[in-house]
Parts: sequence; C-alpha cells; structure tokens
Amino acid sequence: MDYVFDTLDLQDDSPAAVARREAWFGAVARAFHEGRPGNEHIQHWLASARADAAVCRGAWLPEGAFGAGPEPVATYVSFDKTLNAGHELLDVRMVSDVSASPAHRRRGLVRTMLEADLADAAAHGAALAALTASEATIYGRWGFGPATFARSVELDTGPRFGLRTRDLPGRMEFVDARDAWPHLSSVFERFHRSRRGSIARPGFYRDLHTGAFDYTEGGPSKKLRAAVHLDESEQVDGFVLYRFDGEDRDKPTVRVSEMLALEPGVQLALWDFLAHIDLSTRVVWRMADPLDPLPWALTDINALKVTGESEFIWLRVLDVVRVLQARPWTAEGRLVLSVEDPQGHAGGTFAIESRAGRATVTPTQETAEVTVTAETLATLCLGTAPVTMLAAAGRVAGAADAVGRLAAMADLPDRPYTTTFF
Repeated sequence: MDYVFDTLDLQDDSPAAVARREAWFGAVARAFHEGRPGNEHIQHWLASARADAAVCRGAWLPEGAFGAGPEPVATYVSFDKTLNAGHELLDVRMVSDVSASPAHRRRGLVRTMLEADLADAAAHGAALAALTASEATIYGRWGFGPATFARSVELDTGPRFGLRTRDLPGRMEFVDARDAWPHLSSVFERFHRSRRGSIARPGFYRDLHTGAFDYTEGGPSKKLRAAVHLDESEQVDGFVLYRFDGEDRDKPTVRVSEMLALEPGVQLALWDFLAHIDLSTRVVWRMADPLDPLPWALTDINALKVTGESEFIWLRVLDVVRVLQARPWTAEGRLVLSVEDPQGHAGGTFAIESRAGRATVTPTQETAEVTVTAETLATLCLGTAPVTMLAAAGRVAGAADAVGRLAAMADLPDRPYTTTFF
C-alpha cells in the first residue's frame, strides 16, 4: 500500500485542518490507551505545540482505501530544545508521540518518519536527538541508548522519619501554584545550566506546574500544591509541587509531581518539609535523582524504600565532535575511538585528547584503539555508565589498557539527571 506521509499545518484553522489535527491527536491518544481528548485538551496541546514550533508528522491511508480519512495510521512529533552536556548547552531534537496502528505494523512507517527527522535534525545543526521509550527494545537499532535514569521512592514519614541534622538552610513557604511560575521557571533555568543531563522544558510545563490544565484530569488542577525554599537572602532556590492522595486510608500519601533544588542542603530541606505535612504518612516520588543524598541523611535508612529504577531519557548522538567536546573529562590522555553507525550520523574514527577537564576531538584516519556502536556512545556521552562496566557487558571493544585509559579519561563521579518528560 502506498501510504501518504505529510505534516500538519498547526497554523491553519480551517475546518478541514482542524478536523485533521483533532484526528491526529485522537490517534496518539488511542495508541497510548488514553481517553478521547476533549476540545480544551486539544487547545492546550496546540498552544504548547505552537510555542515549541513542533513538527507533527503522520502517515495516512491513500484516498479511496478502506479506512482512509483524516486520522493517520502512524504519528510522530518533534521539536528542538537544549540539553546540558556538562560544559555547554547543546541543541537537541526532541522526539515524542511516536505511534503506529496495530493494523499497520511492520510497514516501515515509523522508520520512514524517524530517519527523515534525524536527517533533518543533523542538517539543521542538532548535536543530539532525545526521546523516552515505552519499550526498551525499540530504539537501539536507530542509535539511541539510555542516558539518564530515575528512581521511584517511598518515604515513611511516620515516627521512623528523622534527619541526622536539623541545621537545614533557609526556610520553606507555600505559594499559590497559579502564581508560582516565575519562581519555578527561575529555579529550573539555574538548574538547567548547572546539572549535566538537564533538558529544557516543553511549553506544556507551564500548564502542568501552575495547575492551569491537568492533562490527566482534563481540566484545571484543584489539588496541586506548591512550596518554595528561600535562602538566607529570601531568594527562591528550590521548589516542590505535590498532591495529597487520601484514597488509601491506611497510607495517606503525598505524591510529588516535581522537586528541584540548587544545593544538596536545599534538597534535604524539601524532603523535611514534605515529611511534616499533616495527615499523611508517606511521600511518593517516581522521578527521584539516583544520587539524592536523602538515604544517607536519614537516621533510619530503611525509612526510604526504592521501589524501582529505570532508564528515562534515551539519546542519539548526531555530532560526535560537538557532543564529546561539550562534556567533562576527568584525566589527561589521548585515545582513538571508532564509532560504528549504519545510519552514518555518528560513524567514523575520532582522536580524543583531554586536558584540564576538556577534550579536543578530531576525525582521524588512525587505527582505532576502542570501538563502540552509536547506541553505546549514546550511553557513554554523558557519563551514564562506567566504561569498564560497558566493556564487561561486551559493548566496548579494545585492548584492556586502551579501555582502561578511556575509563580514566571519561568516567565521571556523578550521573546525568533530568526530570523533563515530553
């Protein structure tokens, strides 16, 4: 069947364009088992897509085919933001809402749209592409690899809770979520420029973080609460957004929607605030930093339960030189790295020379000392996993001394982290 590939015109409000747009969004909702979106939902989505200059692609049945109409059989959306690589903010192509109808699987629909978009991203100077994956086996074939992780945690805030220190900085204060955006966005911008792995926020975050629209509830959020942390000069340097869930009377729960802090002490102050919210006995958060200091600050380490840890953001390197030069390096040295990439975006051999925490990376014809695939490079590029661990898994090839040299140069003491979803 000859499918028709096209993009939506998000600026066209003619009846035909509106019908096609609504059908496209309906196809996405069906693919991810969400309820049919109402008009208000679509309007908020459209405002965000326009603000992000998103490109919405789709595949449609040809005219005259059974089932042909405004609804696509495959969808794909992308837009550009920035990612903190450690030393620099790099342009990143954000990929979302990738779907294909079960009736039209294995026809190359997603492949056609994804490969066209990656080529477009590279042509327009994006150093990386990023997405979240519903299944971990899908995107490695296109050079994507897991690059940030998040933990799901439960904190017992009953008598077991206590911090080893009460000398916490600053103070907490409630703010109305509807008025909180200037404070939240200011903290995020500083976090984004300081934390490796952070990804800039899509437009819909303003709706989510102010409660203007809850995409799950289908209307304004009535339960969202916001609190900020103030430093000694009364400047906001952290915040938390949460909802109270009292459905389980045995475990009334504070569910964190977002929590960001610019300093470890502020992070502990946010946890302490949450732990002392009345009429609740636990705090649940599914996007915690794997390096959050809380476990080691508790008087009872078992008051915190890690209920899961999984990959979150998947990256795809499009420009090896820019990405590797934008990340930190930990030891001086020189190594020749080969990247295998059937699609060509990251393929080649590169000489890496690191000095004073930075690296110079140049294409070379020298013999490679270490070889990785584009998928593995995506995991290595921000320092997500130790080089020797990936080598032990059979994903880094080279002599032991060369692998050890790369590990000394590239392994970092912390891990990349972001809470941005899209």
